[in-house]
Amino acid sequence: MDRKIFSYLAILAFLLFNNFVSSFPSGYNNGYNNGHGYGLVSNLDYRFYDRSCPRLQMIVKSGVWRAFKDDSRIAASLLRLHFHDCFVNGCDGSILLNDSEDFKGEQNARPNRNSVRGFEVIEDIKSDIESSCPLTVSCADIVALAAREAVVLTGGPFWPVPLGRRDSLTASEQAANKNLPSPLEPLENITAKFVTLGLNLKDVVVLSGAHTIGFAQCFVFKHRLFNFKGSGQPDPNLAASSALLSKLKDTCPNVDSSNSMLAALDAATSVKFDNAYYVNLMNNIGLLDSDQTLMTDPTAAALVKSYSENPYLFSRDFAVSMVKMGKIGVMTGNDGVIRAKCGFPG
Repeated sequence: MDRKIFSYLAILAFLLFNNFVSSFPSGYNNGYNNGHGYGLVSNLDYRFYDRSCPRLQMIVKSGVWRAFKDDSRIAASLLRLHFHDCFVNGCDGSILLNDSEDFKGEQNARPNRNSVRGFEVIEDIKSDIESSCPLTVSCADIVALAAREAVVLTGGPFWPVPLGRRDSLTASEQAANKNLPSPLEPLENITAKFVTLGLNLKDVVVLSGAHTIGFAQCFVFKHRLFNFKGSGQPDPNLAASSALLSKLKDTCPNVDSSNSMLAALDAATSVKFDNAYYVNLMNNIGLLDSDQTLMTDPTAAALVKSYSENPYLFSRDFAVSMVKMGKIGVMTGNDGVIRAKCGFPG
């Protein structure tokens, strides 16, 4: 089928699906809640800002495009920013908050320190929006929209983003250290963190596909190159691809000074959002432990195989999981605030 025709049909299908979801009353909850409003909720609206800020989506798109022209890495960074925001006390823009006298924020938590980026891009977009629609659009919604635009810019799927999130007044370094999955954790631990938030193993596999773009610092995977599990040898999976192993060793020599160097998560197409990530896993050359470990679970491995063979299936499921993730622990209505600047609670 012609790609343009397929893309049109896929978008139409999403719109029909999302209209169905949004047809529930605004107070509808999917049945998962831990007693603190931290789970998946559906009281968001795809047309939330149609009257109050009609140019919103164009402003976000323009802002992401400006940043992407100067730095193609920013696409993966904006996508990751949304993920790391939602997994810590919900999609509330808390990751954007600077430390204050009242709290230590999330930016210096172990999974984020010297790693998560894109704050200035969101702040620039927020400034543009404030000029058109003062104190109307939340930083949390901007992050969700920017992540979508980042995927589209790199060739990935479009999906309608439900809106109406409110911003938090606080952030938690402790919660970020506890809740964010680590690339060094076993699959069962990572899955448990997803399940706690109302997601499942399929979402783990699908959202891991975000690693089709972006880079990782050498310290995260360097143990696989030189001393895997104390063997003094490389991970046999990587060693089977001598060209890749050699390239990674050149990028990440076995010295501390290389720890912050960068290697592509998907060496085949590092700035193109496609299904090559899953092809890599099928060939046992996923870069991170948390990537390749997907092949150790029969259910996850079956999904990997399907996505490696069918890029359209991956695009469809990724869009659905992104909408699902974007509903984690959201505040709406009179809860939370609309921050004037994303880095400050006031």
